[in-house]
Amino acid sequence: MKKFWITLILIAVVVVVTFVAIPKKKVLYIYNWEEYIPEEVIKSFEEKYNCKVVYDSFASNEEMYAKIKAGGGGYDIVFPSGDHVSIMKKEGLLLKLDLSKIPNFKYLDKEILSKTIYDPNHEYSVPYMLGSTGIAVNKKYVKDYEHSWAIFEDERLKGKMTLLDDMREVFGGALKYLGYSVNTTNPKEIEEAKQLILKWKKNIVKFDASSYANGIVNGEYWVVHGYGEDIFQRVPEGEEDNFDFFIPKEGGTLWIDNMVILKDAKNVDLAYKFINHILDPKNAAIIAEFLGLPSPNTEARKYITSEPIYTLEDLKNCEFINDLGDAIELYNKAWQEIIM
Repeated sequence: MKKFWITLILIAVVVVVTFVAIPKKKVLYIYNWEEYIPEEVIKSFEEKYNCKVVYDSFASNEEMYAKIKAGGGGYDIVFPSGDHVSIMKKEGLLLKLDLSKIPNFKYLDKEILSKTIYDPNHEYSVPYMLGSTGIAVNKKYVKDYEHSWAIFEDERLKGKMTLLDDMREVFGGALKYLGYSVNTTNPKEIEEAKQLILKWKKNIVKFDASSYANGIVNGEYWVVHGYGEDIFQRVPEGEEDNFDFFIPKEGGTLWIDNMVILKDAKNVDLAYKFINHILDPKNAAIIAEFLGLPSPNTEARKYITSEPIYTLEDLKNCEFINDLGDAIELYNKAWQEIIM
């Protein structure tokens, strides 16, 4: 009986020592756009730092902001677009960065950095990717069309088209088509854009930010407004030539998505390591090729062998979406009148 208790105690000691000796893996919580980082880049980070990444996704900046503002998620790193970096900075939601902890920041294109007017000194944000939304056409069903926003006025395509469920993106397209700035605060110009969008609405199936990519690939939709990287990730190999993605000739919106660390992040050191990992030129090249987008990382461009969906030159008529402050209510009111 005595031996039994001694054995039991020894087992307990071994269990306790083992439990104490094996450190618990740190967990980094990321909130990002869906399918925006290839799995291999996340896996290599987990292996390098012996940690785990929990990756949740959102479909729009507005959805992301509402969740963070409400205190939900417990995230460490979030990927907002430029205008929402400005908003979140003003709201005190972001940690002020120490760029000395992100040595790979040096590889970011200086010209692109000069355009980050929402955070000109990069105190709160680090650019991840840049690009534009555009229009995709399934050429198996649509043969005759212009590279223009006017495609949404084509009644032959009624019931086979979608526009993004994203207020600033849709207004941005309408405003550029009309010759106005995507950041106008002129009520008359916003009203004119609203009337144009209502005209487009008659021809679309719905405003959609989640199913449009699968929809155009499987033939449910023939024309969609969205992100080229989302669409071409779903196109079967060998069928790429059946799809045309273009930036309309009138121009459109221009976005820079960024990596920010939330002010109440629990794993700040690991968050810095992740941002630096993303900016490693070889990882940045993997990301750019996965998404089919031009890379803002100058050193990464040396490792990229495939052609992007569009080039930096294609973005010349596009305009950054800015934080409009209180004037955003003009858009909110008009958008509610559109989607009601």
